Amino acid sequence: MRDLIARALSWVLSTLAPRRPGRHSVEHLTEPYGPTPAHVSPWSRPWTAPSAEQVRAIFKDEHTRELTQLQRERIYAAQFAALGVDYDYPTMPLGSLVQPQRAAA
Repeated sequence: MRDLIARALSWVLSTLAPRRPGRHSVEHLTEPYGPTPAHVSPWSRPWTAPSAEQVRAIFKDEHTRELTQLQRERIYAAQFAALGVDYDYPTMPLGSLVQPQRAAA
């Protein structure tokens, strides 16, 4: 009998004062959490990387041909830095520049 009275009372209270939906109800899961952002295409902003012509001009510069590989890499890094780009893909392996030294025992 108590269960029947409790259900009737909760039904009356829910109709008089509606409450928020439960955590696992469909209404709770479909509640909007603010405005959904508009889809922004990555092609809508301008290209920020250097063009192919600029990169070719850096790598085919006649003045760097007579330099050593290390000097050429430094020139490439400086020219890319002037364009505002990190030059983090060296064309020369840096392991060949480091001379292994034995540790004193």
